Amino acid sequence: MASLHPWAFGSLELDPAYGVAAGNLLAGVGLLILFRHQSSLGGFNILALLLQDKLKWRAGYVQMVLDVAIVLAALAVVSPLMVLLSAAGATLLNLILALNHRPGRYLGK
Repeated sequence: MASLHPWAFGSLELDPAYGVAAGNLLAGVGLLILFRHQSSLGGFNILALLLQDKLKWRAGYVQMVLDVAIVLAALAVVSPLMVLLSAAGATLLNLILALNHRPGRYLGK
């Protein structure tokens, strides 16, 4: 959206790799905050949280498997470099969840 407001932001050119890393890092922290407060964005997030509660599977790993399926499907319509960047971003986001959101972590014991 910055390109719509050059008077406010000036010229903003970002390297796609940096954008993927920074964006997914922020999104991962945001999802972690939501998950810690027993909330989600819906869809796969709900499925990941339910499987963590019922089957003790880590929500981050469940989310990663589902994201990988979507990213692989993107190979049909997007260039391989963009798919690789998307896969790296999804991996970063889901590693944040997998390493930080564990059952029983927030019980205050």
